[in-house]
Amino acid sequence: MPVFAFEGNEVIDAGGKYLLPGVIDDHVHFREPGLTHKGDICSESRAAVAGGVTSYMEMPNTVPQTTTQERLAEKFALAAQKSLANYSFYIGAANDNLDELLKTDFSKTCGVKLFMGSSTGNMMVNDRSMLGNIFSSVPALIAVHCEDETVIRKNIDLFRAKYGEDVPIACHAAIRNEDACYRSSALAVELAHKHNARLHVLHLSTAKELQLFRKDIPLSQKRITAEVCVHHLWFSDADYERYGARIKWNPAIKTADDRRRLFDALLDGTVDVVATDHAPHALGEKQNTCFKAPSGGPMIQHSLAAMLEFYHDHRISIEQIVEKMCHHPALLFGVKERGFIRTGYRADLTLVDTAHQWQIAPENILYKCGWSPFEGQRFRSAVTHTWVNGNLAYNNGIFNENPCGMALEFEDRK
Repeated sequence: MPVFAFEGNEVIDAGGKYLLPGVIDDHVHFREPGLTHKGDICSESRAAVAGGVTSYMEMPNTVPQTTTQERLAEKFALAAQKSLANYSFYIGAANDNLDELLKTDFSKTCGVKLFMGSSTGNMMVNDRSMLGNIFSSVPALIAVHCEDETVIRKNIDLFRAKYGEDVPIACHAAIRNEDACYRSSALAVELAHKHNARLHVLHLSTAKELQLFRKDIPLSQKRITAEVCVHHLWFSDADYERYGARIKWNPAIKTADDRRRLFDALLDGTVDVVATDHAPHALGEKQNTCFKAPSGGPMIQHSLAAMLEFYHDHRISIEQIVEKMCHHPALLFGVKERGFIRTGYRADLTLVDTAHQWQIAPENILYKCGWSPFEGQRFRSAVTHTWVNGNLAYNNGIFNENPCGMALEFEDRK
């Protein structure tokens, strides 16, 4: 029976299990600083390693927003003290901080986050000259949230006129609709082509957007790439009736056809990576009306297990899951010495038992917010062990509470 032996003569029986590279999640919101009643670097990185995620890239819409070098440095200092997983942080674009963006050391910072539509924290950049300056001068990856604000505002007015403030939650998908997503994504792609920029479009949610991306060239040749999140592969707009605002995200969950075609695009190479957009909120905040309930939900503890459900259903192979969640994020961002099981690489590993059934319940949810849209769901696979930089960070429900995460380093992918 296969075993793994590590320093200290520890022997781990891996019979019948899969040893995978640790997942690299390029899109999370860990809420620190300023929003720590929802989550923090320690709590959410614990949930990450329990789910087989060994590295994450965190977004700038915290309080204060990460739009200066000082704020960026403060986040790195927090993570060095608290993170169980490896980390990097985006610097956020604003309408007036181009100088700060250009000061960034992109060998240590994953990229620039650009909101081309408002979402949680409202960091929208709507100045066209600033958009042009960002795409023409930033020498690194630009990760973009794409939703057209004009379309959204028009739709809000229409639904408010019909329902007042009591708009049904299912209307969220019609407010942040296909047109809003496509217009914004098309503009981002246009700017990237014009300025030969490195563009990564986050959380695709519509089939129409897929025409903007290529599948006929390998990832190494792409300068414009795309991400899909687990919730857009799992839920559809038919699920609003059951889950309500628990599945309210920006961009919104769309139709079953969008979900199917996004999954097909993941398999054929149009979509390059799977991420989570992990974005916890207190449950009391989510139990609100359509306009007042915040968008986002916790996902990082369950992302790998959820993708393995598709493996059990014969829709995707384990090799393809590893490609989209481990290999491709490392290649796309130029992450040094991670994302693969290779000699000389960091020992970021996860051991998965694909014959271990378990049910998501409050007692095994590790997010600080204490809830999951998957609550009650039975999964057929479980992460049993996770190593971060060779340290056993998670072992069947037991954590190494000594933060062993390291700052990610990046190679130039111009």
